[in-house]
Amino acid sequence: MVLTILEAHVSNHNWPALEEAYHLGTQYRDAGFVQTFLIHSKKDPELWRILTVWESQAALDAMRATGETPRGVMIFREASAEPTLSVFDISQQLRVD
Repeated sequence: MVLTILEAHVSNHNWPALEEAYHLGTQYRDAGFVQTFLIHSKKDPELWRILTVWESQAALDAMRATGETPRGVMIFREASAEPTLSVFDISQQLRVD
C-alpha cells in the first residue's frame, strides 16, 4: 500500500470552504482508493493535510496518469491554498476492527 499526504496552510476564514470541498470531493472514489482523512494540526492551526491510502503504487500511478488535476489538489485550491505532495510506502499496518 501507498500513503499520499497533501499539505497546505489554509487561512482560518477558508476552513469551511476546505471542509465542504473535501466532503464533496470524496463522494467519488478512484480505483485503488482505500481510505482518506482530512486532518488539522493542533500545534499549527492553519496547517491541514489530506492523507490517502492507495492499494498500490500502480493504483496511484493510474490515477495520476489521467492528466487531470488530482482531486485533493482541487480541494485545497477551493480553499485558496496550494498543497505539496509527499508519497510513502506503507511497510506495516495494524488494523483494529
